[in-house]
Amino acid sequence: MTRRELSAQLRRLGVASGQVLLVHSALSRIGDVTAATAAGALREVVGQEGTLVVPTQTADNSDTSREHLERIAGMSPGQVAAFRAAMPAFDPLTTPSTGMGRLAEHIRTTEGAVRSAHPQTSFAALGPMAAKLMDDHARDCHLGEHSPLARLYEANAWILLMGVGYTSCTALHLAEYRLPDPPIRTYRCVVEEGWWEYQDVDLRDAHLAELGAELDKTEFSRKGGIGRAECRLLPLASAVDFAVNWLAVK
Repeated sequence: MTRRELSAQLRRLGVASGQVLLVHSALSRIGDVTAATAAGALREVVGQEGTLVVPTQTADNSDTSREHLERIAGMSPGQVAAFRAAMPAFDPLTTPSTGMGRLAEHIRTTEGAVRSAHPQTSFAALGPMAAKLMDDHARDCHLGEHSPLARLYEANAWILLMGVGYTSCTALHLAEYRLPDPPIRTYRCVVEEGWWEYQDVDLRDAHLAELGAELDKTEFSRKGGIGRAECRLLPLASAVDFAVNWLAVK
């Protein structure tokens, strides 16, 4: 797929100049397209006044994550201790994201990109609002009021799910923080000072597919094809507000 073809399909879906766009993607589901081509098309469509945001999470930088537990499965206690002792601290400038896809990594490593500082759930952005959106991501707030998601909400950002479903939509987790008395759990990860433990909302994704099916019925959710993939575009604030109301009665 060429950049021109991809740009045309993005515009047909509703991506427009000047948008702040949070993109979750799986390029392999779209077809034969490189990360550079996809990033170029997105930057062309949102224009110089638009800002692209991608998740650059590092769930494996932890000993409480599913990804970490999968890595140490079958190890002896001594091997686990050695593995954890060798885990590098998160560095927002150099640590690769985990499982976020080729497009996210391409944007993260593009000159001018700004990355937020959370050691497990960082984001990266390109564009005039990048620094403002990525600034001051609190270490003890994965995806809540002190994360880029809250600033994306205020900036009237849009969510683009490109080849992925709602289970990949991190913005919906902001709704969990906005419920009264959300469940809290302990997290641990590696930062510059060493292992660090903190309390934050117990983030869950089992409900996201069902929530997404309800979001698809709303008037503000747009669905369309890009390459071989089914894609969705929706306003982040409307999606989060809907999720808060939906979760409140679950």
